[in-house]
Amino acid sequence: MKPSARMASSIELLERLDVLWGRGERVAADGVLQRYFRGRRFIGSKDRTEIARVVYGVLRHGATLEWWLKRAKRKASPRGLALGHAVFLDELGEAEVDVLFDGSKYGATPLASWERDWVGEHTGLNLLHADMPAAVRGEVPDWMLPALEEVLGDDLAAGLAGLNAEAQVDLRVNVLKTCRDLALENLRFEGLEAEVMERSEVGIRLMRRGPLRETHAFRKGWVEVQDEGSQLAAQLVKARAGERGVDFCAGAGGKTLALAAAMGNEGEILAWDVDRPRLTQMEGRLKRAGVTMVRMRKLKSRRDPFVAKHHGTADWVLVDAPCTGSGTWRRSPDLKWRTSADDLQIAVARQRAILAAATPCVKAGGRLVYVTCSVFKDENERQVDWVLKECPGFTVKWLDEEQAFLRLWPHLNGTDGFFGAVLRKDG
Repeated sequence: MKPSARMASSIELLERLDVLWGRGERVAADGVLQRYFRGRRFIGSKDRTEIARVVYGVLRHGATLEWWLKRAKRKASPRGLALGHAVFLDELGEAEVDVLFDGSKYGATPLASWERDWVGEHTGLNLLHADMPAAVRGEVPDWMLPALEEVLGDDLAAGLAGLNAEAQVDLRVNVLKTCRDLALENLRFEGLEAEVMERSEVGIRLMRRGPLRETHAFRKGWVEVQDEGSQLAAQLVKARAGERGVDFCAGAGGKTLALAAAMGNEGEILAWDVDRPRLTQMEGRLKRAGVTMVRMRKLKSRRDPFVAKHHGTADWVLVDAPCTGSGTWRRSPDLKWRTSADDLQIAVARQRAILAAATPCVKAGGRLVYVTCSVFKDENERQVDWVLKECPGFTVKWLDEEQAFLRLWPHLNGTDGFFGAVLRKDG
């Protein structure tokens, strides 16, 4: 594809997202892009990468690009935002921008006179401006700023920049099938740039994206894609061979697999969820990983009588609670704009209902591990406080002399935003 045709496709996708979100449809950008490319097989892999780069660049920096357009009293249309991306993010000059808007067949139409003037006036300027409000500079909705200031404090600017950066690809080595050194050697042999992680003992980080699914290590179930934060959260459980545990919100099984490997496939993990399609995904992943000690169950609801049959029987219960996903904005930059203040409160209420159902399953002397991929205190520390108040018999198990909870940040730890707490039941 010519550069102008790629630009036209990027604008078309941004327009499609604008329409969908404008009418209240809560669709994720990555799903829209996948469907778009599936319907256009003629678009090659390099072209898909470039089109997606522009779309996600606009999603990451939409607030600042919109500010510049509105400052010039221009509408922040998908085309205008894509033009702003070329000027501010790709730092292109007028001649180079003309190539992207050359009016060729299937290409983006030529620049209007005001667009040409706007390019000339803004070429070489820094994306961030001193007059921008803090929420615009941080690329977050206004309503979120107080909650983010509360948790980040003086680190607000760096923290928001980290949450807005592009995420790397992290892998967890399946120690039931191989060791980290062998998996790393295999990935490097097949041309992927990979390094071991500092914190996760079973983690590998890809330094550049590559054809992971085509590698021997992936096809044989040696590695699974999993952010380092999720790996560390699973390690909080300290699951041991022979134990009986409950993964209360198991989903597609990412942490279930990590826990099974930590237990050497010995013992029992009860993997529960209310979402059957996600549990169905887990079945294939368990088989691929060689895991045989997981018992899956689709719950009718959090009040399913089946749960009561397991009260007081688990050495540990992991609650990886459904949340706003604010710690995953690096991977889903559109998510923050699809999340409202009401959504946060709904998530908080749902988490408390899950915790109320899950805590009775912990036996005396057992442990409850609560984790989220959220950065908001309402979903994290305040939920732990709620458990301590409403669920008698639990105390916080400090991780070390300085940390009561696990807090991970992109700008500090190179992971998604993550929270984890371990609570011990008396007895």
